[in-house]
Amino acid sequence: MPTPEFILTLRAKIGHDPLPLPGVTAVVLDDRNRVLLVRRTDNGLWTLVTGCLDPGEQPAAGALREIMEETAVVATVERLLSVTALDMITCPNGDLVHWYDTALRCRYVSGEARVNDDESVDVGWFDVHATPQLSPHQARCLERALAPDGDAWFEPAPALSPDLATG
Repeated sequence: MPTPEFILTLRAKIGHDPLPLPGVTAVVLDDRNRVLLVRRTDNGLWTLVTGCLDPGEQPAAGALREIMEETAVVATVERLLSVTALDMITCPNGDLVHWYDTALRCRYVSGEARVNDDESVDVGWFDVHATPQLSPHQARCLERALAPDGDAWFEPAPALSPDLATG
C-alpha cells in the first residue's frame, strides 16, 4: 500500500522528524489453534497483521480493515490485548516514527488467506507454538492472545514522587 495521504501531507511539513502515529496489531486465531502471519515485503520478516490507523478510525475497525487488505480474511475482534508506545523506528526512507500500538485478539470468520496487497510477499497460518521468530512486542501480543485470563497488558507507569503525588 502506498503511504497514506495524511502522512505525506504531514511529512511535507515536518520532513523526517519524529511522527507519532496510531497503529494496530491483530492476532488472528482460527479454531485449529493457528495464528495468521504475513511475510513483509520491506524486510522479509514474518509478522502479525499490523497497520496504521486512518484519522478518526477506531482501532477495532482499523484492525479488521488491515486483516482484509493484507490477507483477504474476514475476522471479528474479540478483545483488547495491549496498548503500547513502541520504540522509535527509522523507516528505510529516513522517516522517524513513534508508533502507539493497540493490539487486539481477533477470530477468523471466513476467507481464504492469501497475499492481498503489495505489503506482503506471503501469508500463512501457523501453529501458535511453532511460529517463525516474532519481535518481542509481537511475541508478547501472541502470548497475551493465548492467555486464559483475558487481561490487557500495558507498560506499568513509574511511581510518582511524593511531591507529585500530593499535588
